[in-house]
Parts: sequence; C-alpha cells; structure tokens
Amino acid sequence: MSLTPGSHLGPYEITAKLGEGGMGEVYRVRDARLNRDVAVKVLPEHFADDAERLARFTREAQTLASLNHPNIAHLHGLEEAEGVRALVMELVEGEDLSAVIERGPMPVAEALPIARQIAEALEAAHELGIVHRDLKPANIKVRADGTVKVLDFGLAKAMDPCVTSGVDSAKSPTLTARATQLGMIIGTAAYMAPEQARGKPVDKRADVWAFGVVLYEMLTGERAFQGDDVSDVLAAVLRQELDWSKLPAATPPRVRELLRRCLERDVKLRLQAIGEARVALARPDELSGVSGAVPGDGPASLEKRAPRRAWPWAIAALALVGWAATAVVLTKRAPGNASTLRTSLALPDGLGIPTLYYDDGGGSLATLAVSPAGDQVAFVGVEGAEGALYLWRF
Repeated sequence: MSLTPGSHLGPYEITAKLGEGGMGEVYRVRDARLNRDVAVKVLPEHFADDAERLARFTREAQTLASLNHPNIAHLHGLEEAEGVRALVMELVEGEDLSAVIERGPMPVAEALPIARQIAEALEAAHELGIVHRDLKPANIKVRADGTVKVLDFGLAKAMDPCVTSGVDSAKSPTLTARATQLGMIIGTAAYMAPEQARGKPVDKRADVWAFGVVLYEMLTGERAFQGDDVSDVLAAVLRQELDWSKLPAATPPRVRELLRRCLERDVKLRLQAIGEARVALARPDELSGVSGAVPGDGPASLEKRAPRRAWPWAIAALALVGWAATAVVLTKRAPGNASTLRTSLALPDGLGIPTLYYDDGGGSLATLAVSPAGDQVAFVGVEGAEGALYLWRF
C-alpha cells in the first residue's frame, strides 16, 4: 500500500512524509475523529507479515504506552488497515537534535538544559524497566520553546533484523536482532555502548553511554565515533579514545567528569544510573565557574573555593599565610640556589590579585599563598568590586 498525501490509513489522512529509517517510514497524518495531527510510523512489510514478531512487538508497545513524561513523545496506539500496520504517536513539532549539531558546537548554556531534559526522559523510562537502546540525536526533538522530546523508546528491542549497513555510518539504519544472546547487535552503530557493539545483553547503562555520546557531540559539534562504514564505527566505539581537548573551554568541571563517567567502556565502572546525570545537571548555577579547566586537562587549573561575599575575610587570612609563603619562596630563590623555580599565573580576563599595603615603613604584600610542595597557589581574585578565594593547581 503506497502512502501518499491524500491517501488514508484507517481513519488517518496522510498529509506529508516526515522521514524513514530502519524502523519504518514516518508520516504526518490528520486524525479526523479527534481533529488533531499525529505521527504514524509504518512498520516494514517483512516485519508486519511475521505473526510472531508482531505479537512480541504488540506486547512491547503496550509497555511503551505506559510512558507518560513531558520529555517523552507519547505512543497513542497501534493501527492496522489493508495489511499495513503502524504506530500512532504524538506529533512533535521542532528540529531534530542532529540538525542542530550539524550547524556546529552548541553553547554550553544551551546544551546543558537539553541534556538535562534527555536525562529526565531516560530516568523516567528506566524506572519502568524500559531501556531506549537506540538513543541518538535523530531520535531527539527540540521544540521552539526549548522543550525536548525523546522518540522511539524501546523500539530497537521490539523489532527484529531489517538492514545491516549504510554509507553514512553515523546515520546508519538501526541494526536489530532477534535476540541478543545470538550475538547480534541492537542499536545504531555510532551510539552503541561497547557491550552493545559486541552483541552482549544490554541494560540501562547502554543508554547512559549513548547519553554521553550525544552530550559530547552537542558540545563539540563533531561525531564522537566515526568511520567509513559500520564496521569502522564499531571498531572506534570499542577502541578509540575520545579527544577531550575538543570540549569547549567553558565546559564546567562537573560536566567534564560526568562525560568521562558516562563514556567509561567498562560497564561496571560507568555511571550506573542516568538519574546521577540528571542531578549533576539540575543546578546550572553550580555548574558555572571561572574556568572550564580541571586537573589533568592542561598545565594548570583554577578552582573557585569560596563565595565572593567572603572575600574580605579571605584577604585578611591570606595576608598572614601569604607573608610566610612569600618568605619561603624568596629564600629558595636566593642567588646561587640551583633549585629555583619560576612560573607565572595567566588569569582569566577581568580577574586580578589585589595587593595589601602595610604602614610600617612602606611596602606591599600580594594576597596569595604557596603550598609546601609548590604545586598549588591559593589567592584572592577580584573581578570588579567582588572577590573570591581561588586555588591554582599546577
């Protein structure tokens, strides 16, 4: 049965084709009974003609219909007409996240709220025992008001083999299998967790991996795992180390750490629950900082250690510690000392170190202190009229 604009599928009138993939073709249709537009995903013919597969899929669809969350596209029901079987789903207006990423890296302030909503959707599904198994930017819609809708929950598990490879492996059709114990793969190559790529049974931690891949791509504007074909992509998923330097400098340390935990290949060491990611992203005010650097990401890192309102007390405390530390540094730098170490602190724009002046003959003392090992410097940084205590790690 050919579905073209103006044709009908039961009570639904086809108005436009929205797309197609390994799981079927998607159409925009008009529901004349309820006077609303919905989306219909027509199942592949070889799938719809298999009674066993269809029965299993129907059972899965009944479970998926129980998902009721503002960040999940709702499944309304199943429709059958003239031998064509289809899923009737909520029509989500908006842009695919894949199209947004193709335009380049997303600003951190824009990417993190989207990531938080994705995490909330996954958490709601996982609480019901539903694993997405095929999370990718193409399955995520971003509406004009910023609301995120995750599509196609659980369909990868519900469906059986249909296609194997494609030219663009990052957008390759969904690879599915009759059963994971047969060593087949379920999911989309570029977003599969390593255990998924090996054909092993998967659980909610596979979604955690895919979430990390999606967030990485949002922030970098680049594919996390690439290759000329599906096998190359799968090899990259299993062995390739990600280039963390591609993350924007403004990426908060907590987000960097979250990404590393999500993209841990050892499933036992990976972030165990997506709810942890949701919590980490729930307070954007705590994610912001002076610098996105974290220990190990560069020659030095800067960490904010106290709220700005406490800076007058910090200056007073550092004045005493700083005097002692400065004396030690000066002693070590005495002429003839071969162990002299000189370094410099490149502060972010607008941040400066104040100087305290004392009235015992004239002089000044910078408000900073050096650790005994010489690997950390604490100082009071002032930006405008406000200050805070900072820790610089070498």
